[in-house]
Amino acid sequence: MNNLFRKNDSKSALEAQYEAQKIAFAPIIFQVTKSMRDFGILEILQKNDKMGISLKELTKKIDLSEYAIKTLLETSLSADIVKVNNDKYRITKTGYFLQNDTMTKINMNYNHYVNYEGLFHLEESLKQEAPIGLYKTFGDDSSTIYPKLSTLPQKAKKSWFEFDHYYSDTALNEAVDILLDMKPNTILDIGGNTGKFSMNIAKKNKKIKITIADLPEQVSLAKPNIAKNSLENQIDFFPTNILDHQLSLPKNYDIVWMSQFLDCFREEDIIAILKRAREAINTNGKVCIMEPLWDKQRFETSSFCIINTSPYFTALANGYSKMFNATDMQNYIEKAGLKIVNQMDNIGICQSIIICK
Repeated sequence: MNNLFRKNDSKSALEAQYEAQKIAFAPIIFQVTKSMRDFGILEILQKNDKMGISLKELTKKIDLSEYAIKTLLETSLSADIVKVNNDKYRITKTGYFLQNDTMTKINMNYNHYVNYEGLFHLEESLKQEAPIGLYKTFGDDSSTIYPKLSTLPQKAKKSWFEFDHYYSDTALNEAVDILLDMKPNTILDIGGNTGKFSMNIAKKNKKIKITIADLPEQVSLAKPNIAKNSLENQIDFFPTNILDHQLSLPKNYDIVWMSQFLDCFREEDIIAILKRAREAINTNGKVCIMEPLWDKQRFETSSFCIINTSPYFTALANGYSKMFNATDMQNYIEKAGLKIVNQMDNIGICQSIIICK
């Protein structure tokens, strides 16, 4: 596991008690922090970091009462987001990342607009292995969130896609080059979503023919993007429900590609999908899987983010899937009758690409 989380349980009893209180009050700290960011308080603190800024001065710059700003500042002080000296407030290193770091902004928006209310129903979701948070929050009776994505409230939809794309987009160019080095003529992109990967590889090689296989609702999102980029001659579509294992996939592809896709399913479905992917490749074809394996990360920060995405799957996405570690992924691949011939880790900020025959 790359020595991840090896320093767990190394705190003194007093330090451990303090960490426990941070978890107990985490929902409050989260909402205060988002308010500090969205009201522009963190930005003002950063701009005035050299000299600091007083509460009175802040009330002149922010359209909030002194009471409101003081409430936010004191919680932020306790959470190491701001520091104070001689009644002058300044931003801390943690506050700087909350204000400026792209990953932090995306994670916070995703957790606020997509997950926050739904995770209230996590216990029930765990017991039933059903996304109770999805039903309660978005008033939907779909078995998963995926058919619902195009009709989510605007901020939730925007946050979901920004989160999903951020963790794959950093690996996109490298992943495209890896696949192009295999010199394929045809690619089946299962779970192609908005078509971003297919469009990138089509633009780099005008001879490759690509099929996007996804839910009809997702295909309807991808089609306008393909048309806008004038790639209809290279990219076609295969609308299907990948969970209906009686439905076959198109055949004879050089590569079957799945990016951040298999983590959407339970074990038996993953194995069944991989078996169908195996049947979709030609004699010399490869099944290529890109997933963020939490135990193959360079830094605990990435591993932390990946692991803590799993409860989203439980409460909101489908009720039963989660993020993988490398051993689980290998087991699924072998049970599907495939063999790993190469694995490349640390693609982008967090991805692994597994090539199977």
